[in-house]
Amino acid sequence: MPKIVIDPRQADLGHGLKVRRLLPFRLRRTVGPFVFFDHAGPVVLPADAGRAADVRPHPHIGLATVSYLFSGKVTHRDSLGVEQVIVPGEVNWMTAGRGISHSERFEDPSVRSGNGLELLQSWVALPEADEETDPSFANYPVEALPEGREDGLWMRVIAGEAFGLRSPVKTHSPMFYVHTAMEPGARLGLPGHQPERAAYVAAGRVEAADGTAYVAGQMAVFGPKEDGTLRAVEPSVVMLLGGEPLGPRHLWWNFVSSRSERIEQAKADWRAGRIALPPGDDQEFIPLPDSPPAAKAGAQPL
Repeated sequence: MPKIVIDPRQADLGHGLKVRRLLPFRLRRTVGPFVFFDHAGPVVLPADAGRAADVRPHPHIGLATVSYLFSGKVTHRDSLGVEQVIVPGEVNWMTAGRGISHSERFEDPSVRSGNGLELLQSWVALPEADEETDPSFANYPVEALPEGREDGLWMRVIAGEAFGLRSPVKTHSPMFYVHTAMEPGARLGLPGHQPERAAYVAAGRVEAADGTAYVAGQMAVFGPKEDGTLRAVEPSVVMLLGGEPLGPRHLWWNFVSSRSERIEQAKADWRAGRIALPPGDDQEFIPLPDSPPAAKAGAQPL
């Protein structure tokens, strides 16, 4: 059975956009290089709330953000001048490095009809040697990502390597991130080549080898020698994640670093305007959380 089971904490980002937050958790702050994991939606944003729910420009350092959609569309703009409409199944990997700002806007009508908006947002810490690397953004279309099917199981490798499949997504440390869909009765074993592993049940219900059930919203974290076999009790969507741990990290707001003083520098840089805003979205931004309440605007960043 897993080493620990994390139940989701509900977080309201405002204007109908709610998330299930799994990482960081007080008893398990990281899984491999993953330091943050959110599941937003599914939610249909009312026409009059879509603009208000937008995630306005905000900064990051020392990490890579990984955006992955199940439904809807999100418009990404960043301080490098990149503008990218994110669609379901693609991988959008933004390396913050020494500093970047970006926004996520819900401008497409798809978030206001049908299945609405549902996305996973995770943060991957960078190795110490890469924490101050140049910022970058890369989009990987669905057709570039390897997929596999076997005995009621479908999978797509989002990043890293697993089950003999390797994603083209450029990462900075050994890891895996896999989207799986399981029919009832299908079995799946977590990759055994990495020391830290977890399974997040995005939908459905699965059982571990000892018969313990895990339901939508829960994350089961397995040790390197624990049996990570899962069986679907009903149609299920399970995200597998893990990799090599990178050591302790300081995390404050959107900043991640191996050094606490670097966090303080990032605070000062954002407060003083030394981190540029996206060229196509520079008329507003999210202040630091300790700014006066009157100065705050919009939802908090994912």
